[in-house]
Amino acid sequence: MVVLIDADGVPHDLPLTEGYVAADALAAATGWVLKPVGLCRDEVCVPLLGRAVAHPDDHPDDPGRVSLAAWAEALDLLLVLDEEEGVAALAPSAAAHARDLGDGRAPSLVLPDVDGNPVSFEDLSGHKRVLVTWASWCGCRHELAGWQRVQDELADAGLKVFSVALDADPEDSRPWIEAGAPTYPVAVDTAHVTAERYGITNVPSVVWVDEDDRIVKPPTIAPGDDQFVDFTKISSEQHHEALRRWVRDGELPASASAPMPERSDDEQRALAHRRVAAHLQRAGRTDAARAHLATAQELAPWDWTVRRGGIMMTGGDPFLGEEFTSFWEEWDASGRPGYTPTT
Repeated sequence: MVVLIDADGVPHDLPLTEGYVAADALAAATGWVLKPVGLCRDEVCVPLLGRAVAHPDDHPDDPGRVSLAAWAEALDLLLVLDEEEGVAALAPSAAAHARDLGDGRAPSLVLPDVDGNPVSFEDLSGHKRVLVTWASWCGCRHELAGWQRVQDELADAGLKVFSVALDADPEDSRPWIEAGAPTYPVAVDTAHVTAERYGITNVPSVVWVDEDDRIVKPPTIAPGDDQFVDFTKISSEQHHEALRRWVRDGELPASASAPMPERSDDEQRALAHRRVAAHLQRAGRTDAARAHLATAQELAPWDWTVRRGGIMMTGGDPFLGEEFTSFWEEWDASGRPGYTPTT
């Protein structure tokens, strides 16, 4: 058996033998059915273009087994498979990620809150929205009350705040959510689907989405208040004032013209390794989790959701520990890559 974590972060138990899974089980889990025309889900079919997806010993008209690797490749998904640990994870390729953002529409997000209840970013459609990402391994865990003040101030102008914690376990987020007592939706994204879909590599990152569900400002760093301004070197008021002008007057800042972040296949694959690591850590297999995290960190060396988040995930100190301090010094000396403020 293998636990396959799909691109939405949902785990599926599948029978696996030498890289092949039962076709009916894979179809039931993912919705993709192998047909003569290709892999089909609902009305969409992806031609195989000569790829051999079915087991060579199966009858062509009734394939019972599917190569998980070939299946993923045909769907433009990156697969990380650890057969020894019985865990696999998927992430869209860089090309698929770029296509998903190509029309400028905000990707779908339906995530659990800290108690497991679903919250949907789309439920706020028709309003100007700010997607705020944070984590318990970041000082921004103290800023939920700051975002509440922003929400309260601009609510009469139609602004809606939607907050997402990029944590490995909902319980890591709970104390900070309870302390901030926000009235806006707060989701906990243990699979980091938000980071993958929006190209977020550090927190606190924000994305602006307009009433028509279009991204009008790609991810930039924006603290909720100035508790840690000596570290961030970014004034929260710089972002808040720009936000007021957009919400009230429709004026966008200069940073709104920046393109959405481009991703490489290595960076996308790192997210799949992180998903495998998170699953293994929750199962108590810390050594195996660290091995996948090490690979993820090599593939995406400046992705804080992988680097610093990984330290927290495996029980390290993401604030004062030697591993984090070493990473921070290297990152700071390199010009703080990925730490772009709103301008």
